[in-house]
Amino acid sequence: MAVSLVVGGFWWVCDESVEPAGPAGVAGGRTDARGAGAPRASESPRTVPAPSAPAPSAPASTVPGPSAPVPGPSAPAGRTSARTAQPGAPRPLAPSRAVRVDIPDLGIEAPVTGLRLDERRRLPAPDQGRPELVGWYEQGPAPGGTGTAVVVGHRDTRRGPAVFAALGALEPGRVVEVRRADGRTAVYTVDAVRTYHKDGFPNEEVYGHRGRPELRVITCGGDYDRRSGYDSNIVVFAHLTGTGMTTGTGAAG
Repeated sequence: MAVSLVVGGFWWVCDESVEPAGPAGVAGGRTDARGAGAPRASESPRTVPAPSAPAPSAPASTVPGPSAPVPGPSAPAGRTSARTAQPGAPRPLAPSRAVRVDIPDLGIEAPVTGLRLDERRRLPAPDQGRPELVGWYEQGPAPGGTGTAVVVGHRDTRRGPAVFAALGALEPGRVVEVRRADGRTAVYTVDAVRTYHKDGFPNEEVYGHRGRPELRVITCGGDYDRRSGYDSNIVVFAHLTGTGMTTGTGAAG
């Protein structure tokens, strides 16, 4: 799977080569390594539109100026839930790389791998041999930073349903928690969950900068064809509503 730049965005080339996932959920009720599902027969490659965070006006030959996260130490072993979003607009966080993405309502606790554009200006997907992984676009905002951050993940792989098999079931008002290497957590509240056909993917709507910390969570969706793959993308729109620490007594703004 890879992403090729287009005007104002880019296409995600999905080559998981599998049957489509079930409607919502995976074996075991969790979409981490424990719920990857049973093996499936391989199919032909497919191409679907997918994520990045270039500036809306950027031509196809350019990428946005980096908002590179600063690598930090591993997150502490202890954790405090930050699932309740804080009222008001929290202050944006200084850069620190993402280490885990949690979506409590879907049972997702996903380790993160950083993704960067390759020499062909394409964004590779997370390793399909590890269906529990999600990919954070490192050349965009870090978790909690101002701008539109992007995280992508497989809907399914050769082994069956993957981390975002149930993403379309997420509802507005729920939260996405992003754990950072510095021990802080960026809490995003979901505004909308939408499905866009790849032939009419609205780059400005999805990737446009809105002057505040926002997040897009993206996976394949829509109808599946063995030759062409999924015809759409599922996009979760969310904005920063809280920050906290993975250890301590609670969230802090």
